Amino acid sequence: MATHAHRAPDAPTPGDGYVQSFARGLEVIRSFNAEAPEQTLSEVAARSGLTRAGARRILLTLQALGYVESDGKLYRLTPRILDLGFAYLTSMPIWNLAEPVMERLSDSVGESCSAAVLDGADIVYVLRVHTHKIVALNLNVGTRLPAWCTSLGRVLLAGLDDTAVKARLKASAIQANTRHTETDPGELLARVQQVRRQGWALVNQELEEGLISIAAPVRSRTGQVVAALNVSGQANRTNATVMKEQLLPRLREAADEVSALLARTGRR
Repeated sequence: MATHAHRAPDAPTPGDGYVQSFARGLEVIRSFNAEAPEQTLSEVAARSGLTRAGARRILLTLQALGYVESDGKLYRLTPRILDLGFAYLTSMPIWNLAEPVMERLSDSVGESCSAAVLDGADIVYVLRVHTHKIVALNLNVGTRLPAWCTSLGRVLLAGLDDTAVKARLKASAIQANTRHTETDPGELLARVQQVRRQGWALVNQELEEGLISIAAPVRSRTGQVVAALNVSGQANRTNATVMKEQLLPRLREAADEVSALLARTGRR
């Protein structure tokens, strides 16, 4: 069975320039994760939607290039695979400049600070400054979370028009993570619209019980929302009022500072 590469909801349909073998190779790479760090050939084929023969050819190619290793039965990714992800980060030197800003913010408010970008219906963490371990989720650079129920995601969605937001929501697996989670698509769109008007987003225990976070946009020199920063904490220690009255002003200052740094790099 042929596999299909994951695409953003508003991505163009593959045309004559689409290289199916390359897309299948990416599906094989994506078949490895925390639940399946090691796989047999049959497992890779099943998880990537390929025939055993097709999966074998791709695995052998990746092994020859040093991205996969095998003991003869099980296949696993090698550390070289990180080169593919870090190529993105190194191509965006803004995050090297942003890290000191985020560290100062984290120190001043005593909470963890993160930066993320939008990828399809998800956010992807590109920088994290940790303080306390506040959630059971393992949030590190490269971690993906649904945009619809996170403060970072709602800020990033607010940078799109309503048609694009609806498409991202439609592509999302919307379900109740906690008793506080909003799952109605119409209400979620209304909340994104509110974020667009006010310029920040607060999400209180919708992703995980006890987790509260507030986010603000990072904009390019043309005003486009290209990333978001957030501060997250424990709801029983830092409630919504404290977030809005004490942390939000400092967060917005930090986001504006990162936006100014981005503008100086010449990126639009």
